[in-house]
Amino acid sequence: MQDLPEKLYTVESVVNLEQIAINQFAIPGYELMKRAGKAVYQVLESNYSRGKKILVLCGAGNNAGDGYVVARLASENGFDVRLISLIDPLTLKDEASLAYQDWLDVGQVSRPEPALIEQADIIVDALLGTGLTRDVSDDWAEWITAVNLSSTPVIAVDVPSGLIANTGSIAGVAVKADTTVCFIGLKQGMFTAQANDHCGEIIYHDLGLQKDIFDQVTADARLLNTVDYSLLPKRNAASNKGNFGHVLIVAGNTGMPGAAILAARAALRTGAGLVTVITVADNLSAICSAVPEAMVKSCDAESIPDVVTEKLTASITHIAIGMGLAQDDWSLALLRYCIGLDRPMLLDADALNLIAQHRLRIDSPMVITPHPGEAARLLSGSTTVTSADVQRDRFTAIRQLHDMFAAGDDCTVILKGSGTLIFDGDALKVCALGSAAMAAPGMGDVLSGIVIALMAQGIKITDAAELAVCLHASAAEMKAADRTRGLVASDIIEALAEVVR
Repeated sequence: MQDLPEKLYTVESVVNLEQIAINQFAIPGYELMKRAGKAVYQVLESNYSRGKKILVLCGAGNNAGDGYVVARLASENGFDVRLISLIDPLTLKDEASLAYQDWLDVGQVSRPEPALIEQADIIVDALLGTGLTRDVSDDWAEWITAVNLSSTPVIAVDVPSGLIANTGSIAGVAVKADTTVCFIGLKQGMFTAQANDHCGEIIYHDLGLQKDIFDQVTADARLLNTVDYSLLPKRNAASNKGNFGHVLIVAGNTGMPGAAILAARAALRTGAGLVTVITVADNLSAICSAVPEAMVKSCDAESIPDVVTEKLTASITHIAIGMGLAQDDWSLALLRYCIGLDRPMLLDADALNLIAQHRLRIDSPMVITPHPGEAARLLSGSTTVTSADVQRDRFTAIRQLHDMFAAGDDCTVILKGSGTLIFDGDALKVCALGSAAMAAPGMGDVLSGIVIALMAQGIKITDAAELAVCLHASAAEMKAADRTRGLVASDIIEALAEVVR
């Protein structure tokens, strides 16, 4: 993952790059196809050299053409190759037809018998390419399912068949590859939604295209696969806590002190100068014991101005609200009050649910951090939007969310989930860091604490969002290692001291 380029593209942008290479730089389309097939063959040879029986699955279009090139190269280099096609290969056109004819010089197309899957040492998936827009069905779905049920390693050509390359969603069923060899431009959908369960190790090849070609097409998103520590300012030796902001965390309704504790501890561990927590009276003892470094106050809906005094208000620089807040009258009153303070804000969890219910307007600079369910509630209007709708196209969803809140002076949206997205109205970023072990309670509360602490230290809002997401995910990777379960949110906080060094 470390060697992958930062630029991510839609399928349309990659097609544009390919056409520029062909039309302006006089690189024949079949030459590009041969380079793509060679790139896959080289991965096969270097990573799977012990397996000599290769099964190449071909479909239609250029993806199939790439597969025929791989098959020919493997056969010419001593591999035992079986190739099947789910269409009549005589219907192939242009470069794919040329690749098929060249394959016939060394081999033939076998009958599509499922038994070939178990007889193979390696499967090359060249069934469906990046142009897929509808659900996979019939023989295509049956073969993909059979491949997934086998234990045979799979190399996917450009993108696993059945994965929607623009969104990361699955078209009914998709190949679960061990390795995906991606050409010309990394597709943005390969790093979010369901893609992480299907792409395996991603290997990129630019097919030898000149930089001048890439200069003509703007990337659609940016891949985050390291922590950019240049965003974290150095501290002067003469610094004091007053230099690093005063964060107000409004969190933790009755029975939910944990959300406030996690957010406050994460904010302090990330370097916030001062942290004050507003919560219900029942939580005072638990929060004070767990976070002795924070100031903790309680109030009811009527006494908010008496607790959040003018002196305190003058000191507060940033507000994080929503974690474990619930959605009762107390929660709504606090949210309305905090909005009126006109401070840079982080809005999470029940703050977002309350905004969705009451259609509240926020004009302050802000970060919102919805998961897909909260995003769906925010986006629902005359038509109900579900979390599944959001997951089908997270890129469209995050743009729509930004449009909803763009009345603020500065708004950045963090759409949480596998392959977290970050969008500030200009740059769209996809985080490739993290672990399946992060699917645990309280992770969002910790992220909120990290974000607001970085904002309070004077980091630009969009940079604070990027840095927070990457620190959060990097801490999870450090603590989880190769485990996919057993991680709890408190583990992230303990690792923060290491990852923010």
